[in-house]
Amino acid sequence: MWKWFKKNVKEPNTEHKQEVKPQLLSSSVYQNIEYIKHSLGHSTDIVSRTFRAFEDGSIKIGIVYTDGLVNDEAIQATITQPLMHEIRQSSLDKRAFTGLSAIDILKQFSLINLELEEVKHMHQVLLHVLSGDTLVFLEDFQTAFAIDTRGWQMRNIEEPTTQAVVRGPKEGFTETLRTNTALLRRRIKDPNLWIKTKPIGRKTQTDVAVAFMNGIADEKIVSEVMKRLNQIDIDSILDSGYIEELIQDETYTPFPTVYNSERPDSIAAGLLEGKIAIIVDGSPFVLLVPALFVQFFQAPEDYYQRADFATLVRMIRYISFFLALLTPSAYIALTTYHQEMIPTSLLISLSSQREGVPFPALIEALIMELTFEILREAGIRLPTAVGSAISIVGALVLGQAAVEAGLVSSAMVIVVSLTAISSFVSPSFNFAITIRMLRFIFMILAATFGLYGILLGLIILVLHLSSLRSFGIPYLTPMSPYNKEDQKDTILRLPRWSLTTRPRLVNQKNIVRVNNNKQHSNTSNQKGKK
Repeated sequence: MWKWFKKNVKEPNTEHKQEVKPQLLSSSVYQNIEYIKHSLGHSTDIVSRTFRAFEDGSIKIGIVYTDGLVNDEAIQATITQPLMHEIRQSSLDKRAFTGLSAIDILKQFSLINLELEEVKHMHQVLLHVLSGDTLVFLEDFQTAFAIDTRGWQMRNIEEPTTQAVVRGPKEGFTETLRTNTALLRRRIKDPNLWIKTKPIGRKTQTDVAVAFMNGIADEKIVSEVMKRLNQIDIDSILDSGYIEELIQDETYTPFPTVYNSERPDSIAAGLLEGKIAIIVDGSPFVLLVPALFVQFFQAPEDYYQRADFATLVRMIRYISFFLALLTPSAYIALTTYHQEMIPTSLLISLSSQREGVPFPALIEALIMELTFEILREAGIRLPTAVGSAISIVGALVLGQAAVEAGLVSSAMVIVVSLTAISSFVSPSFNFAITIRMLRFIFMILAATFGLYGILLGLIILVLHLSSLRSFGIPYLTPMSPYNKEDQKDTILRLPRWSLTTRPRLVNQKNIVRVNNNKQHSNTSNQKGKK
């Protein structure tokens, strides 16, 4: 149906659209400033000033900037003061500039330490003004100069809220693009860390940066990322979630095929493995592609602890994944179709508990699960002052009151509690949402076909996972296709000295990342003995 829709629905006719030529700046300072004010609807946050420079006041200069997006002190110290006072005290006159370009005129005076960008079109001027730059106009010159004076209020670097660790760095990304790129530069002091920035969004013109390690990242994946970003044609990009949804390989899947994190150390580790980071201005969550299934079970803390402890915790995450996914459905299947698989004493206890419950096991589980989901969302949205009250009410509703009212059994409360706790073990929040959605599907299959329905659902789930790709990389890598070398950091986390290679399907070159000193020392000892 989707192919038929794309084939039969005609796209808008763009043949008769005429290309609008960019408007050049005027040589009049007054006309340029008036055009900017008119284009921005005479907004009150647009500030403009005009004054004359040089000893005889022969040059008229105008500046325009957006109040709130600039550093007022920087404008006063580096632009206004030099142009109004220092140049006016100069003994040079206008004839001294014969044969010089406009940008040379400014560079020969006090704007030496500033980064100047020459602008000749009106649409460029408007973009720079709305981006926090200060525009400087000179009379009789059809050129403006954009000076970086950005200085808006920004959030300080704080501890990440969604991926907290006991041991490890406490820094998290912020909403400022350059702050985020600087956090990556601090960790990877290598000239091969390349960062390319481009604006996306017709209205917002949001800066989106693509970071990768040249010589480690696969050029095909980098070019594919750039291709998908270049194909985005949308009015606004307000968060990295917009980019994630527009560039993902598969839309109709509950599993995320793009990884996101607000931890600089996690993104830096991904870059060193050959992956590509996508940083969006205004969002503290940085995207990382390609994303693999096993990546959502790996936490940054796994690499800051001993290998044995990290392996134990990672195995607990895999067990929690299956508990959160299958515990309610297994309870429904056993109590509805397969009572013979339950020990007799436990079966008698469960039957006595459910004696006064008027609903079947599926309805009972749906009531508890939906109630818990409502309480979870309410706890997130409510203010902090009343958030604790929700937890108390939720404990009463899901616990004692529901059982005493005869709506649910005590065993169902235990099942839902175990499911909820297991879902919180996942290091990735969006992967936990996937488990929450699939849980209801398995509950319906269990109520319809019993354990056979659960087995059928697992088979379909594995087939679906095997069909997924993330920027051309199989989603179940390195388990399917199986790669023996990459099993060192999948379910188990072997010691650091044994992780000698990068993931092979993600990175096809520069594989070796660790020199096995232990092996070299053993070899030298054997040679010494001989």
